[in-house]
Amino acid sequence: MKVLYFAWVRQRIGFGHETVSPPDGVATVAGLVDWLRTRGPGYAEAFKDTRAIRCAVNQEYVEPDHPVADGDEVAFFPPVTGG
Repeated sequence: MKVLYFAWVRQRIGFGHETVSPPDGVATVAGLVDWLRTRGPGYAEAFKDTRAIRCAVNQEYVEPDHPVADGDEVAFFPPVTGG
């Protein structure tokens, strides 16, 4: 699974993308976030308040209960506003 991080999420984690293999049982975006939090202090800080992060799976906006699977591209970013 390829995971992309944008804006301040990337700054807190320390890089913009990585390929991960979550453990069995990680089946949704929320489960992925819970697992990512355990990977270190930067992840814990980035995902501290999930209300401040949006997600896309395979370039489509999704909710935390959306399924994830091997081969997916998952992107995390702050909410976007127009102006």
